[in-house]
Amino acid sequence: MSLYWRIFLLNAAVLIVAVLLLLGPVTVSTPVLLGEALVLIAGLAAMLIANAVLLRIGLAPLQRLTRAMATADLLQPGHRTTVTGTGEIAELTKTFNAMLGRLEAERAASSGRVLSAQEAERRRIAQELHDEVGQTLTAVLLQLKHAADHAPVPVREDLHQAQETTRASLDEIRRIARRLRPGVLEELGLHSALRALAAEFTTSRLSVSTHITPGLPHLDPATELVFYRIAQEALTNTARHSGARAVELHMRALPGGGVGLLVRDNGQGLRSAPEGAGLRGMRERALLIGAELQIGAGPSGGTQVRLNVTGSTTEDHPRESAR
Repeated sequence: MSLYWRIFLLNAAVLIVAVLLLLGPVTVSTPVLLGEALVLIAGLAAMLIANAVLLRIGLAPLQRLTRAMATADLLQPGHRTTVTGTGEIAELTKTFNAMLGRLEAERAASSGRVLSAQEAERRRIAQELHDEVGQTLTAVLLQLKHAADHAPVPVREDLHQAQETTRASLDEIRRIARRLRPGVLEELGLHSALRALAAEFTTSRLSVSTHITPGLPHLDPATELVFYRIAQEALTNTARHSGARAVELHMRALPGGGVGLLVRDNGQGLRSAPEGAGLRGMRERALLIGAELQIGAGPSGGTQVRLNVTGSTTEDHPRESAR
């Protein structure tokens, strides 16, 4: 039954009841007596309540669909509205679910193209930093050393300070280049890359420990890159915003098959901070490989990022901890 006929019949039923009451033994005097007025008011209230209840029942599927539309999030796919009954609302719900599926697929495809272009640009910038800026700073460092060796004593100290500044800048350029293009991931594999990443973030104020289960299933290159980038973003957020003193990075096999990544800190947690570009980027990367990403509070406070991947991205044979 269509929504039009459903609402029409509900209102018709209320009007028919009103007409039957008028044709009944109840009469109205002129002027209207107090008792008769109370009966009329009670009858009107009863009809309005009945009409409201019947309309609420008839429009309940439409309200559920409205809530689903308001809460739909393409970065958290898989949520669909339950199709109940038949008619226009059921068809509308089916159409919305199909549209949501298409949007999720298109979002994943477009995000994949954007992230692929971003990785290519990262590689290009890292290469230029290493080849152009790095070599230029190295040449400047050698020239400063030569000048310091032949300079008078009063100037020599200033040249040594310029050397140290240039050396620190060169180290920073190399660190940025490594973050932009994880060469250790391509050369030694994900396990070694995660350990190197943990060592890079370990400072006197932050301790990062890695726990990688041996004999994990093989991951394809795209999945390895997603694991690395999500771990990198999680550690970056921890170092910048959480105020944590310790971080644990776990990579282990899942009970039902697959591989899971867990980054957990003991910081102040997410609190009520809005989700920024970093967390949205992590969700988009997880969508590329069909993985499940959970970001929330840890069991003992702080923040934990959990990435679980199963399916075609893993294979049965194990990978060595380092290639």
